[in-house]
Amino acid sequence: MMSANVWHVFEIVFWPVIGAWAAGLVLLAVNLLHKTRKSPLIANILLASGTLMLAAFIGYMWVQLERPPMRTLGETRLWYSALIPFCGLAVGMRWRFHWLNFYTVLTAALFLFINYLMPETHDRTLMPALQSPWFIPHVVVYMIGYALLGASSLAAFHSLLKTRKFAALDPGEGGFMAAHKLAELGFIFLTAGLLFGGLWAKTAWGHYWTWDPKETWALLTFFSYLVFFHLHFRSHGRTRGAYVFLAVSFIVLLLCWFGVNYLPAARSSVHTYQG
Repeated sequence: MMSANVWHVFEIVFWPVIGAWAAGLVLLAVNLLHKTRKSPLIANILLASGTLMLAAFIGYMWVQLERPPMRTLGETRLWYSALIPFCGLAVGMRWRFHWLNFYTVLTAALFLFINYLMPETHDRTLMPALQSPWFIPHVVVYMIGYALLGASSLAAFHSLLKTRKFAALDPGEGGFMAAHKLAELGFIFLTAGLLFGGLWAKTAWGHYWTWDPKETWALLTFFSYLVFFHLHFRSHGRTRGAYVFLAVSFIVLLLCWFGVNYLPAARSSVHTYQG
């Protein structure tokens, strides 16, 4: 059976990925504590190798299932688990804020553990609405946007814990700057995801927007991050409240992504993930 074969390979890949991530974080912690020079490079290689193994598994699933592995909630968690560590690595290489890797990799590992504990059925079938040219771009840009915005919220959370002050912030301070840059880039992908979703809905159901529960929460997520940019612009990035809002927005994002599935109104939703 196809699902059994895919699950067997996931069990094989799971532990090397977790092992590479764990070893990378340990070396990174040693580097940050002792300021050595070699550990960051080796740590980054380990973190990247674990992430690339997971990305390779997603590619394997795509070939085996003969469809994009984006149909179920667990499949989207795999994408997120592969994308968000890359955000942490990119921030570490660009601004040398290696501490973000602890947040991004641990978040990815949590979602991966959920998949390991909650096996799903993976087969080749796709409902007619998913057999659309907008399916892949819509999901991919959303997953990239979710990863970037999640990383921005985690960066904001870390920086707020670090400052613990209610005085005016320095917008050029590393952590807040990284959070803002990640949020800007993630918001672009989030906006593209909304637009692609509307075009997909028009071709699949004849309407751009129907106030479906998933659509409503997607709009709430969009406005949540938009409020952050408004607060940031009004204060020139100097108010703590803007970054508190950015950190909390991650909760709204998670509710939009999979929390909506557990709402009673979602039972009639056309956006409920297939099991």
